[in-house]
Amino acid sequence: MRHVIAIDQGTTGTTVLVLDEQLAVRGRGYKEFRQIYPKPGWVEHDPEDIWGSVTAALAAALAGIDAKTIAAIGITNQRETTVLWNRKTGKPVHNAIVWQDTRVAEEVSRFAKEPGNEFFRARTGLPLSTYFSALKLRWLLENIPEARREAEAGELLFGNIDSFLLWKLTGAENNGLHATDVTNASRTQLMNLKTLQWDDELLRIFSIPRQVLPQIRSSSEVYGGVAHGPLQGVAIAGILGDQQAALVGQTCFRSGEAKNTYGTGCFLLMNTGTKPTESKHGLLTTVAYKLGKEPARYALEGSVAIGGALVQWLRDNLGLIKTSAEVEKLALTVEDNGGVYMVPAFSGLYAPYWKEHARGVIVGLTRFANKGHLARAVLEAVAFQTREVVDAMEQDSGIRLQELRVDGGMVSNELLMQFQADILERPVVLPSTKETTSLGAAYAAGLAVGFFSSVDALCRHWSAEKTWKPAMEQTHRERMYRHWRKAVTKTFDWVEA
Repeated sequence: MRHVIAIDQGTTGTTVLVLDEQLAVRGRGYKEFRQIYPKPGWVEHDPEDIWGSVTAALAAALAGIDAKTIAAIGITNQRETTVLWNRKTGKPVHNAIVWQDTRVAEEVSRFAKEPGNEFFRARTGLPLSTYFSALKLRWLLENIPEARREAEAGELLFGNIDSFLLWKLTGAENNGLHATDVTNASRTQLMNLKTLQWDDELLRIFSIPRQVLPQIRSSSEVYGGVAHGPLQGVAIAGILGDQQAALVGQTCFRSGEAKNTYGTGCFLLMNTGTKPTESKHGLLTTVAYKLGKEPARYALEGSVAIGGALVQWLRDNLGLIKTSAEVEKLALTVEDNGGVYMVPAFSGLYAPYWKEHARGVIVGLTRFANKGHLARAVLEAVAFQTREVVDAMEQDSGIRLQELRVDGGMVSNELLMQFQADILERPVVLPSTKETTSLGAAYAAGLAVGFFSSVDALCRHWSAEKTWKPAMEQTHRERMYRHWRKAVTKTFDWVEA
């Protein structure tokens, strides 16, 4: 029996799965690593800690499996996290700057004035933000002694986590492969979204020397072989950023198909086809995937900052529940939200508003309201925010969503999933295989080496474990949504003193 490996390198740990040709999990490994917080708003990882988590998770997953049966390896990774390392020694010049890090906020304001936010959005599909890699890389070049000189001399290499892992796996300082895929490149704010190449004008504006950049490749092809260890010679054949990997893992290969991942936040991606769709409603335009020599597919992406984190807030800050799982039981103690709506703009509002000074509100409180109503308002807030993103996607794309495929930790909440279907007026579909991010990386690698025969075969293999169908009366649905939208406007009233 042959197998394929998926390395899922996440923000807090690395998961490795070994899957057979029927996509059954035959081996599993997981390893956490340190989170480093040098200053308020700064978040870092030691790249060597990340590499150590990958090797440990690989060893655990391969226990009892013959390495000779491994056909290919796919990588999926936390996006935007930025690493700069020495080409000869392999030593990072500094800790990786994590996607959550906000140290470049002043630079965002500076470049927003000149050449302006729309200049960057038109070329990259992304607004100026602390999220993306370009300004993080610029910070490293400007603040680490000798970094700019060494970079311009060709002595340093830049990459997001996918590039760093690929370089390590294929030999590191001994001619390691320096490459990335189009999905990760599209999150750097240095790649032209239409040409799928590094953009000279962006490099000039951000003062990034071209020689530090990896080669941009497709998401599914043989990049190289593992250089050392029991997997020596095995092809590394798939790379996808984590949210794009979940889209592929959900087999959203047709225009208009979309997935939502319910985690700490929510990330909703819709496949929009072979041409990038410009967003006029606060979404990101990004690359969904590129399979070998086929044309790239693009996506609209909407991010919600506070999803599962709102349940954690109810647990940790208010003490209304002891475990996150208890929120559904508490919400079911009441028949409805009692007129209570909660908008969790704890760190501003993300898509589709992008109001950084907005702050959270609870509206509609009366003496009748109790903790059950608060719990229900918490769950409904997640669904309302998702509908706002779906509405924006439909307006931007001109495509009506037929169903929403879902994954992530919150999908076990029956009340939330049913309410999501109700407020969307669309079916919400849970796949049989829950680990969709790893699955996407496995699909990309397996397709490149013939382990999987075709995209159509993957679509035929995909199946639903459960579907929630809308059951809410139309006038009630729109009345609730109207009240939610009114509650959102109250978050704008906050003015920083």
